[in-house]
This record gives sequence, C-alpha cells and structure tokens, in this order.
Amino acid sequence: MTDMKTVIICKSIHHNNTLKIAQAMADELEADIFTPEKVNDNSLQDYDLIGFGSGIYGGRHHRSILNVIEGLDSLSGKDVFVFYTSGFERFPVVSSFECALVSRLEGKGTNIKGKFSCRGFDTWGPFRVGGGKNKNHPDETDTANARAFAKSLAQ
Repeated sequence: MTDMKTVIICKSIHHNNTLKIAQAMADELEADIFTPEKVNDNSLQDYDLIGFGSGIYGGRHHRSILNVIEGLDSLSGKDVFVFYTSGFERFPVVSSFECALVSRLEGKGTNIKGKFSCRGFDTWGPFRVGGGKNKNHPDETDTANARAFAKSLAQ
C-alpha cells in the first residue's frame, strides 16, 4: 500500500508472461496497467512512478515500448523502473537485455529506481518443436519475486 500513484506500461504478446509479472507488481503497488498504444504525455502526468516492461525480442524490449518512450516529452525527472521476461538468460559477454530501454529512459532524464527480470515460457523457433522452454514460467516464485521487487520500489 502506497500513496505513490503508479502506472505500468506493458507489452505482453505470446504467452502473457510479462503481463503476469506486471499484474503481480500492480497488485503490490495498486498500479494501473496500460499498453504502449494507450500512452501519451497527458495520460502519464499524474503518475509518480512509471514501469516499462515487455518480453525480450531480438535481445531487447518490444519495439512498441521503445517507441513510446521516444514520443514522450514528460519523462524528465520521473521515477521509473524496467522489467522483462525472457526465454533466455543474459549472456555475460553481451549487453544486458534492458540496455536499449535504459538508454532511452536515461536520455529522457528519468530516475531509474530498479530493474527486474525473470524467465518466461518460450516457444520461439526451435523451442516450439520440443513443446517450449521454461514451461510454467513465470511461476509462483517469479511472481512473489516481482511483488517483493515492487514493494522495494514503494519504500
């Protein structure tokens, strides 16, 4: 429970992995959830904290999340957080999946309060044949971790 007004902007496409995580966070923060298509400067003006999340596509957040940030002029000084679900772990020698999103948010003058990620069920490409990767994810542990992360943002 918080006096902070929060919105989560989420794009969840294939298996609603990211939406499950967004809903767990929203429950903890009493937040609204919008899709990127419903977001503009006017729709965000009353929010103190803004979350941006999606699945990972080609090593970064969904293009609609990245594009919406480019079109917003009201982010300077806002507290934000980023999150994602992915069928793959980050590779130590490659940039983190959230780099493109974080870079855009930093360019808009935001204050990044935190980052969260977890595994998501994936049936992309060759994984479809075997019935998918990371079955049953996000699971109860993942959603509990998402709630704990969200709670830490409210403190």
